[in-house]
Amino acid sequence: MRVITGSAKGHRLRAPSDLGTRPMLDRVKEALFSVLEGYGPLRGRVLDLYAGSGAIGIECLSRGAAWADFVEQRAHVCRVIADNLAHTRLAGRARVIQSPVERFLATHRPQHSYDILMMDPPYADPHIPETIATIASSGLLGGEGVLIVGHSPRVTLEDGYGTLRRIKLRRLGDSCFSIYHHDRGAAGDA
Repeated sequence: MRVITGSAKGHRLRAPSDLGTRPMLDRVKEALFSVLEGYGPLRGRVLDLYAGSGAIGIECLSRGAAWADFVEQRAHVCRVIADNLAHTRLAGRARVIQSPVERFLATHRPQHSYDILMMDPPYADPHIPETIATIASSGLLGGEGVLIVGHSPRVTLEDGYGTLRRIKLRRLGDSCFSIYHHDRGAAGDA
């Protein structure tokens, strides 16, 4: 697992040693960032939920994002993220938060909304749709921001949750990602 491009290009990242973390494959990450860069350069604030090794948020920082918050439940995995941030020299633009995602979403009130919100939960997590719905109504995602959801092809996601509408679904082997953004017209529909 490595940083693909940007200021930390080529840095190898550590992954947690337990089997509870499944990092996004490099080819899936490359496809994701190819799609994202089609919308313009990466800027602003990033929230990486179910952060695992921190690879997605670190890639965003390497490519020009100003700040990233990483949310991970397990303490030893948070230490891996902190080590990866130090190794890539990006620790000064990031914060690692040890918390279950559900608790974080219920209690976190940021001063600024996020421009990129990434969630790559366990593939079999039955609560993915509820988590997306919570994000849609939370105010965490800025008006021009995007929500990226990594998921299994066996997980069926709706095309819309509240004001969030899916603008891209991409499958690569046994991995998928869906990208959502706010639909201004959906506010009156909800």
